[in-house]
Amino acid sequence: MPAGDDRTHLRHEAERLRWAGAWVPVPSVLELGADDEGSWLVTSTVPGRSAVDPRWLAEPRTAARAIGAGLRALHDALPVEGCPFDWGVATRLAGAEPPLPVPEVDVLVVCHGDACAPNTLLHDDGRWSAHVDLGALGVADRWADLAITAWSTEWNYGADFAGEVYEAYGVQPDEGRLAFYRALWDAT
Repeated sequence: MPAGDDRTHLRHEAERLRWAGAWVPVPSVLELGADDEGSWLVTSTVPGRSAVDPRWLAEPRTAARAIGAGLRALHDALPVEGCPFDWGVATRLAGAEPPLPVPEVDVLVVCHGDACAPNTLLHDDGRWSAHVDLGALGVADRWADLAITAWSTEWNYGADFAGEVYEAYGVQPDEGRLAFYRALWDAT
């Protein structure tokens, strides 16, 4: 990041990568630094290709299923108890009014925070490999991630693949929670 930009984002990303790396495949933090010219975060490489790599754009159904399975694996592996990061509605709104009535929490998990298709890596055989870009990772309702994950398949693959995400994750779409968390995403 150029000098003068908020360096807090990279520090938050590094903290979350270090914490999550104890339970799920994510890049390891190799270096975090800053000087008068800017700030940087250097991470290890992880196996796989982004779910929006041309390889996966050509096989969107496989990619969408892997994204859903990878999100479920992340949610199942990361422990809510002891997670030092919050991504709940109140934190995200920071005192502002919610865009819609806030639904009750369905299942509290540690959310990715930006669980869109580009931030899921896939092995060549179509299984999920790792997650990247965890700068917003924190405890929230699982639908905060699911809403954006499924939505991102529409942006990246077309309108017919969100159902693959839900099926691979193991849920039926909850239209009320999807609408709320998508409105919250747009508002924050």
